[in-house]
Amino acid sequence: MRLPVKARHLPARVTIGAFILNSGVEKRSADEQTATQLHGMACGTYPPLQKLDSTTFARALSTGEIALGTALLLPVVPTLAAGAGLAAFSAGLIGLYLRTPGLRREGSLRPTPQGLPIAKDVWMLGAGLGLVVDALTSEPRRS
Repeated sequence: MRLPVKARHLPARVTIGAFILNSGVEKRSADEQTATQLHGMACGTYPPLQKLDSTTFARALSTGEIALGTALLLPVVPTLAAGAGLAAFSAGLIGLYLRTPGLRREGSLRPTPQGLPIAKDVWMLGAGLGLVVDALTSEPRRS
């Protein structure tokens, strides 16, 4: 049985998958204050999230990160699916960065010191898009 993953995809999938999986596991036991901070920041950018309470939001975010991290780590998940999931997740983070006041310098895309932890996630968007593009443009395998 051949796996739907090429060797060249493994470095990005393993490193980013482990990073996101760890983040999700850490959020799983978030206290009320942490859940409130996560939820408040997300609601400022994505107002429909206000319908959720902070604990439910933190738990859903944790579950999503665990699922995405696991999908990236498991070689049975096709690269197109894993890359699309990573691109969508990281696009949400970049949206948070672009829309949250105080994370960018006035009139610029350059981050403030407060914005650096989120702005740096642009690398995940690039990696996710790279996986998608490679999956869509690679020669199909011959049996």
